[in-house]
Amino acid sequence: MKSKFAKILLTGSPGCGKTTAVMKIIANLNPNPNPNRIAGFYTQEIREGNTRKGFSWTRLDGPDGILAHTDIKGPFKVGKYGIDVIGFEKSVVPVLDIERSDADLFIIDEIGKMECFSKKFVTAIRLLFSSGKPFLATVAKKGKGLISEIKNHPDIKLFNLTTQNRDIIITEISQILEDTKPADSGIKNE
Repeated sequence: MKSKFAKILLTGSPGCGKTTAVMKIIANLNPNPNPNRIAGFYTQEIREGNTRKGFSWTRLDGPDGILAHTDIKGPFKVGKYGIDVIGFEKSVVPVLDIERSDADLFIIDEIGKMECFSKKFVTAIRLLFSSGKPFLATVAKKGKGLISEIKNHPDIKLFNLTTQNRDIIITEISQILEDTKPADSGIKNE
């Protein structure tokens, strides 16, 4: 039986393991032999010793770059981090273009304040949410604008991740995505 929830949001407090959960879910789906059927990106902290210096992005097809860093100067800032909106729009936003992608599943880690400085990103996310394409996205626990809008979207299933429920939620989301995938997606179906 197909699940009606192919649009999944994962939220939780900072440090609860949202990115780790997304990476485990991707591994559970095993996109071989056709890795291009899953499109998107994930973010990670940039650390120097014990000090967080910024955040990087990595596309699921390999390219990576810097989203935010203490050394970036410019008009877009979150706390001490300058945001590289131009680089993000040039390298990451195009993989979220539902009209040009044949992906069966989109992964977005994350929809947060830094990413939302990009108007192109906001537009791409709104188009994705209004499409029939399945996705798994992490979203900031707090936020206005797009962050609040998508968490209240009628067609999504919102999971609140904690360190205590992480394994259960990973299993549940993996099963939902497995149940909603197209037959020719290249995503395992055991």
